[in-house]
Amino acid sequence: MAPGAGTRMGAGMEKREKSIRRLEAGDERQYMMNEDYEVYEKLGAPMGAISFHYHSFYEIIYVLEGEYSSMIEDRTYHMKKGDFLLIDQNVLHKYHYVEEKHDSSRRIILWITPRMLSSLSGEDMDLTACFRGKDSCACRFPIYYREMLQGYLLKLVTTRLQESEDPGAKRVLDRGCLTLFFVYLNMLCARKEYLFAKEELVSHPLVEQVSAYIDGHLTERITVEGLAAQVHMSKYYFLRKFKELTGVTAHAFLVHKRLIKACEALRQGAGVTESWQSAGFSDYTAFLRSFRDTFGVPPGKYRECYS
Repeated sequence: MAPGAGTRMGAGMEKREKSIRRLEAGDERQYMMNEDYEVYEKLGAPMGAISFHYHSFYEIIYVLEGEYSSMIEDRTYHMKKGDFLLIDQNVLHKYHYVEEKHDSSRRIILWITPRMLSSLSGEDMDLTACFRGKDSCACRFPIYYREMLQGYLLKLVTTRLQESEDPGAKRVLDRGCLTLFFVYLNMLCARKEYLFAKEELVSHPLVEQVSAYIDGHLTERITVEGLAAQVHMSKYYFLRKFKELTGVTAHAFLVHKRLIKACEALRQGAGVTESWQSAGFSDYTAFLRSFRDTFGVPPGKYRECYS
């Protein structure tokens, strides 16, 4: 290395660090503050997102440095530098803590709404497709493609051009970066060799069994005792084991599943009554309370957003 090169590089990095949109590790926010998309850098092990949750937007996690683990439905993905994780809307997921593994983790988080991503799509290419129809939610691309995608994310996460200086130019540049990023991401995700292999995933049979049973009997009355019987465990051992794995109670997991089903119905144009009945809620009052607590708006208002 030439004399002084390290100093110049360090100064450049320091300057860039100051212009990064960063979310503190202790920030537990799991909702968007902007209408279309958000992108930011996060350092260290998260304090929030340790229990199963879901949201109505898409999420991408890119590991810049260190390691990171996430549990999606009944699988855990252990990721390293350069790996991508794609999380579809309304999919149950949570951060999976591994002791002393994630303290040096550095990653970029991208949240984008279905409406925004659809607006970037063309007649011949649906840019939301990369979130669906895959055997794995995690991808590992060759270094050339990885660095190309990383470049687009870094352009989005830096704030050298402030919106207050020229908001119109900033929006156009960001839309361009997002479009290029998702075009290449979709092309790469279509190749199975870039998806995590089965041996790279950690499956959780208990969660898988419970999830499959709930999906198959959603419109029926489901009890904790019934779930425990399905997995051949005593009620209290089942409750403790399930909470250890997922971070939520079996009852909360069931309610989440029902809410996801109701949301799907609402987005497809179903009425409020039809949506809660098709999701297996016993009465409207219980449904309304759970819906408001989770989404902050009544189901009718949620439906209007997608009509």
